[in-house]
Order: sequence, then C-alpha cells, then structure tokens
Amino acid sequence: MEPQMSLSSWLVYSGVCALFISLGAIVYLIFRLNKLEHEKQALKLKYQEIEAKYNQIELENLDSRLNPHLFKNILNSVQSHAYQTYFALDKLSNVLDYILYDSRKKFVTPKQEVEFALNLIEINKIKLSPLFELKVKLKVNENEPLYHQHLLAPFISTDLIENAFKHADLQSPGAFISIIFEFNDNTFSLTVANKVSAKSPIKKEKGGFGIETLEQRLKIIYNDHFKFDHFTEDDVYIAHLKIDLLEYKAKMLAAG
Repeated sequence: MEPQMSLSSWLVYSGVCALFISLGAIVYLIFRLNKLEHEKQALKLKYQEIEAKYNQIELENLDSRLNPHLFKNILNSVQSHAYQTYFALDKLSNVLDYILYDSRKKFVTPKQEVEFALNLIEINKIKLSPLFELKVKLKVNENEPLYHQHLLAPFISTDLIENAFKHADLQSPGAFISIIFEFNDNTFSLTVANKVSAKSPIKKEKGGFGIETLEQRLKIIYNDHFKFDHFTEDDVYIAHLKIDLLEYKAKMLAAG
C-alpha cells in the first residue's frame, strides 16, 4: 500500500505547480508581446517605405510639370519685348543652364537658387515700365556654410516671383513689387509683396504650379521645417517663405 501524501506536502506540490504554470504563462505573454512589437515595427517600416515611395513619385510628377511651364513663360516674355531681346537672352542663357543642369539634381545650393531667381526677375523686368517701382533686396550672409550646400529644392522661389509679376497692378500710382531674399542663421527666407491689380489676370487654359502645389511640394520635402504665409492686406498681397535648413539637414543626417 503506497503511503498517502501529507496535506503539507500536497500544498507545497500544488504551489510549485501553480508557480510553474504562472511562469510559463508569463513567458508566453512576453514572447507574444515581443512578437507583436516586432510585427508592429515591421508594419511601421513598411508604411514609411510606401509613404516615401509615394512622396517621391508625387514630387517627380510635380517637378515634371514645372520646367516646361517655366520655360514657356520665359520665352513669351522675351518674344513680347523684342527690343530688349539681347539683354533678355543673356539672362535666359543663365536660366536655361539652371533648368537643364542644376535643377536636374534633387537639391541645389541657396546661392544657386538666388542667382537663378535674380536672372528670372531681370527677364520679367522687360514687361515693366522704367518708372515702375521694383525693389529687390539681398540680405545674405554668404559666409554661412549651408549657403553653399545642396539643401534647397530647385525652383522653390519661382511661383512667388511669377505670381507677383502676373497679379501686380502695373498701371496705377503707388504700384510696386518688392522681393527680399534672406539667408541668415542657416535659414532661407523669401518675402514677395505687390500691389494687387483691380483687374483679374487673363485666365490661361493651363495654369502653372500655383500656391497650393507649392505648399504640397514644401510639405513633401521639408515636412515641418518650413513656414509659409500668404495674405492680402490693404490691396497688397504678401507671401513669406522661410525654410530652416539646419534643422532639415540634422533630420536628414539622423535618418541616415
């Protein structure tokens, strides 16, 4: 006859069994949580990869629409004012170099973009009367290293400048266009202001990039490292763009 287990021994045995069962359950739960976390991270990385591919495709689509439109506007300006063709063609040559070579890169330097914008302004000036008030200012610290680094998206200043010449009041007293480029503390800024014409601009069958598309492009490239404001105040339209290139570069380096 087998000896019966005492009550105390049975309680110890039951406790040990319960402990092992609890430990097993805890180990299983930890294993499942780790697996779920790995699956979550994998899904997150997959989503980021898909989002990055979508943004790249969207950006390439936006860029592919910009160059022909810009080129056509420049040629129209030159054609409509043949008496200044020689001067305009000299500036056009610089603009074409930028369009055909520099802008094919993902990024240009702020210096390259500013020089391109100044040539674009000179071409658009042939539309204006010699008495028209056009103010262009440079507040640029060329000694800052980021001014010479490829961090700025090409044509980022184009729409604001072209809109000013398109919508400005070119006839009435007090009409003006003001364009200010700034680069200080590793931040690129562009402020464009113009007196708005009471007449609506001639509607074209096909428009350009437009402010909404510019904002979309800025969000894709710079995420939350830019600020863009535009508003009308007392018949003056003001647009201000500011891009923190130092923060953007730090983000790019962190992303690897």
